[in-house]
Amino acid sequence: MGTPGTGIYYTTTLDDSRSDRRQTASRPALAVPAVRPEDRLTLGFFKRLITPIEEETLVDGCRELVLGNREKALEYLRKAVHLADGAYLAGFLALEQNRLEDAAKYLAMAAEKHDQLGRSFSKYGISARLSLPITDEISAHVGTDLRGVLLGLVEVYQRQERWEDAMTCLERLLRLEPDDVVVKLSLAELLLQARPDDKNVCRKIVRLAEGIESETPVHTGLLLYKARALRGLGLLIAARETLTGALRRKKDRSEELLRALRYERALVYEALGKPGRARSELEKLYAEDPDYEDVAARLGL
Repeated sequence: MGTPGTGIYYTTTLDDSRSDRRQTASRPALAVPAVRPEDRLTLGFFKRLITPIEEETLVDGCRELVLGNREKALEYLRKAVHLADGAYLAGFLALEQNRLEDAAKYLAMAAEKHDQLGRSFSKYGISARLSLPITDEISAHVGTDLRGVLLGLVEVYQRQERWEDAMTCLERLLRLEPDDVVVKLSLAELLLQARPDDKNVCRKIVRLAEGIESETPVHTGLLLYKARALRGLGLLIAARETLTGALRRKKDRSEELLRALRYERALVYEALGKPGRARSELEKLYAEDPDYEDVAARLGL
């Protein structure tokens, strides 16, 4: 059972009564009572007598998060950061509240204890999956593992403009999971953000996107950065073909991602000396969103 907006939920294993074929048609089926998440995440009085204090605060923090009390949840979770799961959740909550120094400290603690991630959550039947922005157009769902923690640290370091620390995290992730498209996309975004005019960066991004097709929104996002890198290298025909191919698949792609692709294609048409095609793209973008990027200025409005 999940609670919208929190990304945290509990799991329950039920007995499989389907194997009991002795039930007759007149026998009523057993009803499974619904349990509210806030009740499921409340430790009973007697259980508290034998529950370590750090685990009490972890469960209490989860309960407050489910109830929507994020400030109070973080207060509890700060007392549970010696647990890997407590540090994980406290780090992401601090990140959400833009408390970047706290977020960096707690997520670094979770990374140090990554082999223990998920252990405390599993004990209480709690699952956590968080949505994390990778680029302006793409978000990724991260679980309670080292990958999720390192991606969270990358987001923290980017906001702090600690580019080298962010790249170190991503390079570590890429060594662990060399085919992870989310990691490649995050690295491409970071590289262009940190060094937009560096030809070596553009070449690296093109290599990161080698063999990538527009299979999922994340793949499409990486193709967007590949096209930007190709334009940076002056390979305009290749950039246009990359964008056109990426735009062929629109299912499950956000409007923001599709607009970013079309805006980039307008810039490529402009660089190719095709102002009519560029203006056509920009006019469509303006009709959809008059405040998008610098579209109005490019149209002379």
